[in-house]
Amino acid sequence: MNDKELFENNCFPLFWSEDDEFIEQKIQPRKDLSVLMAELEEIKNRIDDISAREWQLAKLVEFRQNGFLTQ
Repeated sequence: MNDKELFENNCFPLFWSEDDEFIEQKIQPRKDLSVLMAELEEIKNRIDDISAREWQLAKLVEFRQNGFLTQ
């Protein structure tokens, strides 16, 4: 078999997968549940903060369009 046939049959030589940098990036340590829950809580807080800012900006735009704010 030539290289093209190997490629088409999804048969790759072993040395193709021996890229150390790729292997290091692919394997990540697993996180504890408590760490994941803390990260999730941070994400929720950030979403809440962004939602509050979005609401405030929407109100300012509404006030501006209705002529309640002046420059």
